[in-house]
Amino acid sequence: MPHSAILNVMIKAAYRAGRSLKRDLGEVENLQVSLKGPRNFVTAADRRAEEIVRAELAKARPDYGFLGEEGGTRAGADKTHRWIVDPLDGTTNFLHGIPHFAVSIALERDGAIVAALTYNPANDELFVAERGKGAFLNDRRIRVAARQRLDDAVVACGLPHYGRGDLAVAHREIFAAQQNFAGLRRYGAATLDLAWVAAGRLDAYWERDLSPWDIAAGILLVREAGGFVSDADGGQAILTQGSVVAGNDTMHRALLQLLKTAGADAARPSVKSAKLS
Repeated sequence: MPHSAILNVMIKAAYRAGRSLKRDLGEVENLQVSLKGPRNFVTAADRRAEEIVRAELAKARPDYGFLGEEGGTRAGADKTHRWIVDPLDGTTNFLHGIPHFAVSIALERDGAIVAALTYNPANDELFVAERGKGAFLNDRRIRVAARQRLDDAVVACGLPHYGRGDLAVAHREIFAAQQNFAGLRRYGAATLDLAWVAAGRLDAYWERDLSPWDIAAGILLVREAGGFVSDADGGQAILTQGSVVAGNDTMHRALLQLLKTAGADAARPSVKSAKLS
């Protein structure tokens, strides 16, 4: 499919960063058996990938603002446009040589995401979307899954580490999901979880305590694939609140209700089940 000029710029940046990460992944796998260890190397790889993306984007749109995981916020002369970039989502996977990670680039215009890209260089899967033009995986149109029964659905989630995020909330929500859905998955890369919802591989996804670069691209991918995305309260403060719930209409509504019920159950210790009727 033909892409717009701006999406072509994003694709070029993602491919360049992806080639760098793919080379680095091979080195990480070698470092796994060395005394040196790969952690510092991976940090450098992350920063290098972000600089590649930033430089490529700046060539085409030097006045746009930039928000990246590694470099933070850089204001641009153009106050209406901002790039939101995660150069390496799934860092822990990458650190262990697990080929499930991605470069994520989103373009925000006047507070709305208008173009999005998520690229996994390990398997060369490129998810792209532009507002009003649909979502695509390697030039093939994608749609969210059409499943309507919760007990047929496979859902992904986040799982905070000890000391990061609210473990009690996470445990309640996961327990409730286990009672209602056919399967629960935790893959470790939010950008790819949202892309997989867009592609119909996952029926729904939720997570809390995320940063804008984790979810900006995925918001548009899911919506352009016919899905629904909100924060965990059902609102649209996704980037500022840092929570996300995504799926088709049925799964999105059901998951929001499940999270609400799980939260209410916390105030009633005698209530053991959050199974939806």
